[in-house]
Amino acid sequence: MSTYTAFLEHRHLAAGSLAVVAERCKMLLDSDPGATPIIYDDSTGRPVDIDYRGTVHDVLARLPGFDPVAKRGPGRPKLGVVAREVTLLPRHWEWLANQPGGASVALRRLVETASRDGAPADRVRQAREAVDRVMSALAGNLPGYEEASRAFHRHETERFEALIHDWPQDVRDYVHMLASRAIGEG
Repeated sequence: MSTYTAFLEHRHLAAGSLAVVAERCKMLLDSDPGATPIIYDDSTGRPVDIDYRGTVHDVLARLPGFDPVAKRGPGRPKLGVVAREVTLLPRHWEWLANQPGGASVALRRLVETASRDGAPADRVRQAREAVDRVMSALAGNLPGYEEASRAFHRHETERFEALIHDWPQDVRDYVHMLASRAIGEG
């Protein structure tokens, strides 16, 4: 399950599911319409765009994945299969056509193998990218940011910890938590 963290400038507001965090941000905005909370996806470090118009229920109803009556496109919806376009060279189509089960089965098998074999490296890369994004967004203007980023990428843990030590505690704690995940994945 994905987790999210909200900040108002350098102050931690909430953490947990997207619904919990969005509700907390909506309550803040209802009491302070000028506030600018930002919600980060903990797994990617990317900010999440939330439409805060209306009531808390309205906000929660618009969250991604909330629509229980989503329009289905072509494919096998009961299996979660969705048709999309793939562009390949003619020789690739020829090879796929000669595979047992046809092009779709061969492509699914190739993707499954690649995702399984590359999963550990992908997780490390994604965790490190999350640290980069969050550090840039929350600490990009803080003293020692560039050196801390370099220390993180050089795996200089003690130097990294020393460089982020004087950052606002909530920012430091969040960056440290994401960095610990990235190091733990590696």
